[in-house]
Amino acid sequence: MLVSKTLAEVAKHIKPGVTTLYLDEIAETFIRDHSAVPAFKGYGGFPKTLCTSVNEEVVHGIPSEYALREGDIISIDCGVILNGWYGDSAYTFAVGEISRELRKLLEYTKASLEEGVKAAVAGNRIGDISSAVQVKAESGGFSVVRELVGHGIGKKLHEPPEVPNFGKRGTGQKMEKGLVICIEPMINLGSKETLQMSDGWTIKTADGKPSAHFEYAVAVNKGESDVLTTFDFIEEILNIM
Repeated sequence: MLVSKTLAEVAKHIKPGVTTLYLDEIAETFIRDHSAVPAFKGYGGFPKTLCTSVNEEVVHGIPSEYALREGDIISIDCGVILNGWYGDSAYTFAVGEISRELRKLLEYTKASLEEGVKAAVAGNRIGDISSAVQVKAESGGFSVVRELVGHGIGKKLHEPPEVPNFGKRGTGQKMEKGLVICIEPMINLGSKETLQMSDGWTIKTADGKPSAHFEYAVAVNKGESDVLTTFDFIEEILNIM
């Protein structure tokens, strides 16, 4: 829950003129004030607490002096370590008023995550999640990033299995009760192709069109999965409950 509350704390400050570096400082202070450690800072050499990916940036954007502008969208991915366990969640925010096209992209990306969660039950296979995400995203006319996937999580940030956002039902590893995974659709307005930027981290869409990203940590259970992270705190701040 701490990762969810951190994203909600950051949500209070998202508006035109605010830098992504400032949002990063807010998050790091909040995490440390709650006796936890930022999971991303130093991970593989990543320099900051948050991944802040604006507009055509898909994921792994590095916080900077970039000042948010009216009409931007920003994916904020946050990880924490608390009592030896990892938490990981992401949410894509609108900065001020955004276009109807971008609003639809956010709605479908979030809905594709919810469809993936429904498939994360004991006895199903990873491909059932992958297919559910892909079908929902593509039904809105959007494309699914192939190079980046969800993952297992626990005592490490990234554990097996990989959880792609595209695939066929009935394929992949069979899920058992107790498996904890991060489902994280990365959905593009244009084509699915991506590029890595020269900073070695930031992934952008190849065609320069916007991308959205939402992520839950989910525990596989019988009947229905247990969502371990929540967007409720964020959406209370945004008044979209």
